[in-house]
Amino acid sequence: MLQKKLGQRIASLRKARKLTQEQMAEALCCSVEFISLVERGVNAPSVAGLEKFAKVLKVEVKELFTFEEKKR
Repeated sequence: MLQKKLGQRIASLRKARKLTQEQMAEALCCSVEFISLVERGVNAPSVAGLEKFAKVLKVEVKELFTFEEKKR
């Protein structure tokens, strides 16, 4: 569940910054496939990877874990 929420948050931040998955992959020196897997919650970045994602997205690492609560 956490991995999926993290992926959704990363995708949301990426889109808010108008970055494509290709641009994100290039900035992180990884594959587009990896970005896709992370955003779908299939894979998760390492701790070092989280730092890289945060830097590219211009947020602090803790902000990657700031999830909006869904209204019931």
